[in-house]
Amino acid sequence: MVGAGALLGGPKPKPLMSPTGHTGQDPAPHRAGGTATVTAERVASGLARPVAATHAPGDTSRLFIVEQHTGRIKILNLDTGAVNSTPFLDISGNSTGNEQGLLGLAFHPNYQSNGYFYIDYTTSSNTVIMRYSVSSNPDVADSGSGYTIMSFSQPYTNHNGGWIGFSPVDGYLYIGTGDGGSGGDPGNRAQDITNQRMGKMLRIDVDGGSPYAVPASNPFVGTTGDDEIWAYGLRNPWRCSFDRETGDLWIGDVGQNAYEEVDYQPASSSGGENYGWRCYEGDHSYNTSGCANSSTMTFPIWEYSQGGSPYRCTVVGGHVYRGSAIPALQGTYFFGEYCSEQIWSFRNSGGTVTDYTERTSELDPPGSLSIDSISAFGEDANGEMYICDLGGEVFKIVPVSSPGACCVGTDGTCIQILETNCNNGGGTWMGEGTTCDSGVCDPDDCPADVNNSGSVDVTDLLAAIAAWGDCAGCDADINDDDVVVVTDLLAIIAAWGPCA
Repeated sequence: MVGAGALLGGPKPKPLMSPTGHTGQDPAPHRAGGTATVTAERVASGLARPVAATHAPGDTSRLFIVEQHTGRIKILNLDTGAVNSTPFLDISGNSTGNEQGLLGLAFHPNYQSNGYFYIDYTTSSNTVIMRYSVSSNPDVADSGSGYTIMSFSQPYTNHNGGWIGFSPVDGYLYIGTGDGGSGGDPGNRAQDITNQRMGKMLRIDVDGGSPYAVPASNPFVGTTGDDEIWAYGLRNPWRCSFDRETGDLWIGDVGQNAYEEVDYQPASSSGGENYGWRCYEGDHSYNTSGCANSSTMTFPIWEYSQGGSPYRCTVVGGHVYRGSAIPALQGTYFFGEYCSEQIWSFRNSGGTVTDYTERTSELDPPGSLSIDSISAFGEDANGEMYICDLGGEVFKIVPVSSPGACCVGTDGTCIQILETNCNNGGGTWMGEGTTCDSGVCDPDDCPADVNNSGSVDVTDLLAAIAAWGDCAGCDADINDDDVVVVTDLLAIIAAWGPCA
């Protein structure tokens, strides 16, 4: 893989300071990656700075891809593999600074009935959350249906956050916001909960009011805090996600100049977490002046240092895999790194990281393709996972095919090949990992020997009686008609004695 090019957050200086303290939470030990089980295949190209890929509820045939600077949402048809020429939505004309533009997309949980979806974008000085509706054409939004849900000013052009998503548990819309930008959070906005939406995770009810209502269970309702705040102490949450099975919230939060972090909030949380910035960067003190005791803060489930070789600078939060194509990876969280273009995964066991694995090499696409400048991870309606890169490509994480035994004809011919090659050649695939030397393709010269003892006797007759009735594929079905009846008993009696 080649260099990252321009950073998501603009060129950041190499570390200028050393961490001055530690909270006591050490990251879990690394584990060497095992045998490669996955790879990446390119499913789309020719896009312009894709920064998100998601799906509408229940829609298994389309993936919606957000282009940051064009302000367009493109549709990838998963059945044909083609990107629609007409954008689903086009809001071009807004600010296109390095960290600005169209940043987030979320479909209403009841999209199939109400047609609502939500976007997060920046103007030259504001973050805007808007609702749109689909038109009578399911592949094109109604561009005139825009309705502003929320807007707030941005003092600088960077650290806009931009992720939005609906919780599968409570159905509320969550909005990740950056600390307002510059460097070091000069306004201490992330820690300010009195009248400040920046550096936060907001939570609103888009169905309960116009333009929204504040859930009564939000942690700062009725106190001095902004009612919309769900959690705070974030620097620039770049790509977040909900685990569709558990409802847990995962946040990739970009660091200042020393550490990158992944934050985790269980679905059982009642909100109010302080993730530490600007007091702490990852697990390490940054600027603790005026800060509360570290015991009141929630530190990352995972952190890593910036710098090194390859050079690391910006975490890209990912998803927990919940697809069906790679069963062994169920419950595994994937995330990446923008500058070094590395990809990792781990499992969460009660708030502790296990099975930490670097997957950069195995997810390096075959041939001359490469995943450069990772900008986001995405998920389709089936739970399969995708990776976006700023070069305009989208890749899908897929299982690595392993060869198996392929039976050719009925004479016992067996070759060790991939399933697709076997099926294309008219063979009978015996399963991934099966081998020819196991005899799976050997012809059955004595089908009446139900228990494979080398002789047809009373035990085979009793086995057939025990399997009486519907019995698709069972050994006692001597004539392969999916049922064990008197004809099978007669076949056993006719073959009585040692098998020839």
